[in-house]
Parts: sequence; structure tokens; C-alpha cells
Amino acid sequence: MLSYFLDTLSVLLPLFAVIAGGWMMSAAAPISEDTLSRVLVDFFMPLLVFVSLYESTVSQDDMGDLLATVLFLMLSTYLIVVVYGRIAGRDIRGLALPVIFMNSGFLGFPLMQLWSGSEALNIIIVFDQIYGLFLFSFGFLIIGGGFNLKGLMLSLKSPILIAAVLGFLFHLFRIPVPGTILETCRFAGAAAAPLAAFIVGGSLSMRRPKIDAAVFWGILLRIGVGFLLGIAAVYLFRLEGLTRTVVLVAAALPSAVFSYVLPARYGIDSSDAQSIVVLTTALGIITIPLSFVLASLI
Repeated sequence: MLSYFLDTLSVLLPLFAVIAGGWMMSAAAPISEDTLSRVLVDFFMPLLVFVSLYESTVSQDDMGDLLATVLFLMLSTYLIVVVYGRIAGRDIRGLALPVIFMNSGFLGFPLMQLWSGSEALNIIIVFDQIYGLFLFSFGFLIIGGGFNLKGLMLSLKSPILIAAVLGFLFHLFRIPVPGTILETCRFAGAAAAPLAAFIVGGSLSMRRPKIDAAVFWGILLRIGVGFLLGIAAVYLFRLEGLTRTVVLVAAALPSAVFSYVLPARYGIDSSDAQSIVVLTTALGIITIPLSFVLASLI
């Protein structure tokens, strides 16, 4: 348990440091959150998505079970959030994304590398890439208000979705891309995750994380219910070995930082998302080691 705790802390420290940097700089001098969000969502993130999909090593064998698992986790969580929204009478557009989408990349990659090396890392990479595709497609439908024309148009106009489609097609048909372009995409894409964390920190200088009913339930759904759905998924799809543990731990990871940035970019009230991202990340120091321990017992 102690080793899991120390490994988790070492992975989370850079994230906390960048969030703190955003908070300090925004407190010292006004920084436009709207401008930073637009730069991230419309420039840096599309380049990251394109190069990630173009250089993907996902095989069809790896894709099958994990695709089914991701669909189960995502749709189950979405339905639960919809039910909560109707019971509580709340707009779920700013709440759903941080509940549905976990930080399976920025946190998941180093965690699995530390835990079990390249085999576990390859599994979480596939898991994250599938989730990423849904974040930048299904996620825009949620922000747009559901499966309607507005949500569809928002998704189709997104530079991220365009980049995802191009990255997938160029990868599928093995269309060559000049090395200079790929290197540019890698260089710019590497700034996406730190910039997203910086934006979260900047937003904290203007509004502190809150803990109200929506945030409480959002945290519980992301971590607690997420882990329970992970258990259901491993039994439903008969996942074994490393894949079983990776899915169980990933299902209960803290919220993805991008799940705050996307609603903010399109003018949705993102105060719930901000609080859930920050608080689940802080709680991750405890919940991530605990999820590893519980996964070993199931």
C-alpha cells in the first residue's frame, strides 16, 4: 500500500505543480481563461489528437474487448448522470464530462508503467485512445445539449473531431505524412496537457473549488460508481490478467483535465467541472492506491 501511495504521489506532483503555477500567475496578473481555452481546444489539442491517432499501434485484437468495455463504462455513467440531472433539476452539460471521462492518459500512462511495465502501459494506451475518440465526439454532443442538431453541428465544427477523423483515416490507409509535419504536431501536442492543467489553476484564482450536492455526487460517481462499473465490466466481458486490473483502476481514476476545458471553451458553466477535476485529482493520492489494492482482491 505504501509503495502504491508513493508512486501515485510522484505521478501527481507535476500535475499539482502546473496547476499551482496557473493559480499563482493568474493571481499576480489577469490572464484570459477564454483565450487560453480557445488556444488549447482549437490549436494544441487537435495537433495532439492527429499525431496520436496517426501513430497509434492499436491492433484489432486489442480493440475489441476494450472498445466494448469503454462503451459500457461511458454509456452507463452517462445514463446515471442523466438520471441525477433530472432528479436534481440540474443542467448536466457542465457536470457530465468530468464524471464520464477519466484521466487515463496523463495519469494512467505513468501509473501503469510504474505498476507493471510495458504490457500494462500498452493496455491503458488502447483504453485511453478509445476514450479520447468519444471525448471529442460524444463529449461535444453532451455540451451541445444532447443528440440534437446543435450538438451534432458543434461536434462537426470542432477542430478536434476533424483532426481525429484525419488521424484515423491517414493511419487506416497508411497515407504518408512528411516528417516535419509530424514533428510539429508532436512538439505542439506535448503542450496540450500542461496547458490544460495551467488553465485549471488559473480558474482557481478566480473561483475556488466548491463542494455542493452536484460536486459531491460528481466525485462519488467518478470514483466510487466508476470502480463498481469497472467490476461489472470485467465480469461482463470476462477480462483477465493485466487487462482486468488496468480496467478496474482506470475506471476509478480522477476526472480528465480536458473535461473542464471543453465546457469552458463553449461558454458552459464549468464551475462544477472545475471542482470535480481538482478534488478528484487531490483525492487520487488516496483513491488510486486503494483501487490497486481492491483490484488485487477481486
